[in-house]
Amino acid sequence: MKTAVPFGRRATAVSRFTLAGLALMGLGATAWAQSQPDPAAPPAPPATAPSAPAAPATGADAARDALKAKEGDVSQDKLLKDTLTSTEKAYSLLKTGQTALTYDLNYSYIGSETINVKFTDSTLTLFDIQNTRAHTVTNTFEVDYGVLDNLTATASLPLISRYSQSNNFSGLSNGLGDIALGVRYQPFEQHRDSAIFTTTATLRLPTGRSPYTTIVGQNLATGSGNTALTLGVNASQVYDPVAVFGSLNFTGNLPARNLSQQRDGMTLTEVRPGSSIGFGMGFSYALSYKVSTTMSLQETVSARSRLKFADGTSSKTAMQTSGMLNLGLGLRVSPKTTLNFTAGVGLTSDSPDFSLGMNMPLNF
Repeated sequence: MKTAVPFGRRATAVSRFTLAGLALMGLGATAWAQSQPDPAAPPAPPATAPSAPAAPATGADAARDALKAKEGDVSQDKLLKDTLTSTEKAYSLLKTGQTALTYDLNYSYIGSETINVKFTDSTLTLFDIQNTRAHTVTNTFEVDYGVLDNLTATASLPLISRYSQSNNFSGLSNGLGDIALGVRYQPFEQHRDSAIFTTTATLRLPTGRSPYTTIVGQNLATGSGNTALTLGVNASQVYDPVAVFGSLNFTGNLPARNLSQQRDGMTLTEVRPGSSIGFGMGFSYALSYKVSTTMSLQETVSARSRLKFADGTSSKTAMQTSGMLNLGLGLRVSPKTTLNFTAGVGLTSDSPDFSLGMNMPLNF
């Protein structure tokens, strides 16, 4: 005997079964939909393996890293300006109230051969060949003070040691050199990407041992023996990483009077040194944030000097031309200190054969 199930209960059971199936189907569809990528979403980045530690730089990479700017390094533009300030002070100025102390050490060597010839009544009465080798070490202490932003005063004190070997004298002489007082002035306001012009005036005082008062065979001169005034104009401009500069100057000399020096049996009483004109040009190149190089050429042409003697006679010296080629290296050892080294080669017979120099600031 069959038991009849009311229609309402069967419908209810079917409905519950149907709803449960639809729910399960909906959950499955939702899970499947979540497992599929969204067409509108950006593609997921590909999985990557853990990165291995970077290998140390070698060869060209290590050199490139060494030349990169480090913390505390200055720009190449600043390094070039500091190099000009140290090696070519005529191109730089100080701010108002600032003071800079500098020490210069210079060594120069001169080797020469002099032939003295004297004729009396068309007869040769003197023929003397003198070989001279002179080694000179100069220690110069210089102080600069910014009077105005465009006006800097300067003073320098040289201490000279000279060793000479010649027919008349072989020995060492030490003494004070010629003190120099000067100013540097910038007449025009500096504009961006434009050249900087400065003018200079330097007064050289005859504080060193004069060559016109030394005693032959006993001592050597440490000064020029006369007062001189030098006026100049200078220009410089930085084209990072290169700075170019040039200069032109004129020197006038006052005569040295009231002398009484014995020379070849004659008494020298007065010397009138000739005026001179000089020019220079060069460039500095920043190799990195700590190293720069400099190359410059300097030449000075001096007019003939006139010598007067006690017997009323006089004579003139030959015109002189001095040319030097200078090669420099600037090394920044700290954010405030740059050392500059210079090697010079004489290009004419009136120039030192070669010279070596070092420049360093004293106010660290």
